[in-house]
Amino acid sequence: MPERTTARRRTAIVIGGSTTGMLAASVLSTRFNEVTVIESDRLPEGPEPRKGLPQARHAHLLWSGGVAALEELLPGIGGELAGRGAGLIDVMTDLVSKAPSGQWFRRFTDSRHHMIVCSRDLLDAVIRADVLARSRVTLLDGTRVRGLAGDRSRVTGVRVPGGPGAGETVLYADLVIDASGRASQADKWLAAMGLAPVVERVVDAGVAYASRVYRAPGATAALRYPVVNVQADPRRAPGRGGVVVPVEDDRWLVTLSGTRGGEPSSDPDAFEEFALTGLEDPVIGRLISQAEPLTDPVTTRSTANRRRYYENAEAWPDGFAVLGDAVAGYNPVYGHGLTVAAQSVIALRQVLDRHGPTTPGTARRIQRAVARPVGNAWNLAVGQDAYYPGAAPQPPTAVERLLTAYVDKAVAAGSENPRALRGLLDVMSLKTPPTRLFAPDMLWNICFGPRKGPLPGPPLTRTEREAAGLS
Repeated sequence: MPERTTARRRTAIVIGGSTTGMLAASVLSTRFNEVTVIESDRLPEGPEPRKGLPQARHAHLLWSGGVAALEELLPGIGGELAGRGAGLIDVMTDLVSKAPSGQWFRRFTDSRHHMIVCSRDLLDAVIRADVLARSRVTLLDGTRVRGLAGDRSRVTGVRVPGGPGAGETVLYADLVIDASGRASQADKWLAAMGLAPVVERVVDAGVAYASRVYRAPGATAALRYPVVNVQADPRRAPGRGGVVVPVEDDRWLVTLSGTRGGEPSSDPDAFEEFALTGLEDPVIGRLISQAEPLTDPVTTRSTANRRRYYENAEAWPDGFAVLGDAVAGYNPVYGHGLTVAAQSVIALRQVLDRHGPTTPGTARRIQRAVARPVGNAWNLAVGQDAYYPGAAPQPPTAVERLLTAYVDKAVAAGSENPRALRGLLDVMSLKTPPTRLFAPDMLWNICFGPRKGPLPGPPLTRTEREAAGLS
């Protein structure tokens, strides 16, 4: 049962000031009297890059499952983003996409799925401004958490630099949330308190990313130009892909990717050549050949799928929970990290409301609730990436191979049948679990549904081709 309300002031700490941390702080601010967000970086005032988030320079997509969760957590945030230049696209209409198995998806209408498209810097800045405007939320940036306070049964706060002789100070809290991302030290902190090591799984396709910003070419800025996506095929190593995302200020954010032996580089002269000759279709290379580059390419290799199974720990301390990339980070090509973050914060809110903020066992319930959205995205990512050579110690199991073959059939059907595509997007957008693919209507559409036939090339309209300077 939820705990009884008392007059004691409740305090919470969030480690990490990125999207996950700020969303968590928004929920905690209505359930605790004081919420402190501790961030190792100095956070910028507006949409600017920061050292601790290098992946922000690459393309980010917020699927409809994340759009819904974000709007539920911060009502009106979509309008704020749109007012700053973000786009809300219809996935079936405004996405030109080539599937890993080779088909071009048709651009059907009557979609129930949308994406927010903008730079990560803008998304973070708008969310950050919304949350930090709340009177109960305090930001302590430029401060790195050194460890947890308390013992193996209960976390009572965090240790930060400071105090007499430049030592450490303990900041006490009733609940500590680690949202510090891929660099999280939570597993080490828990081990230092005497808890058993946490089981971890890594599936690393060896993907490298290179991204560059362009001025939107020709007359494309005057259009609602589609996202153009050429996906890599994990069964044809090295897997190479790319995406063009129209973002705010009439710019295109272009991200290219490649697995071991086929990685893009930071060489400006090689960027366009990779897009023209390295992908399964040259459409991205042709598009950017007409555009003016505004930046040099930037690269990253921190793309492994890494999951820590905190929910299965034999013992778990009260007063502590882990969210976001600190639990599981995904190959960014699938665009699921932000959506999982928002859905995990929804799970946090539900547990707090049902069981009370400081009731014994609440922290463990949070960890188990978070595992559901994490698991849905994990299965989708690993089911593809496990096929790349060297991605995991063991090759895909027979069950994983069968599931991947079935998903390929769903993709083939979705590329030619709008009903099959809507069901496929229910899963890819993380609005429903993967079991949706086995519903009776999906089985019918995959096996017997009508098909419009495969497309010979990218379904850009004549207006879109002419606006971009394509013949």
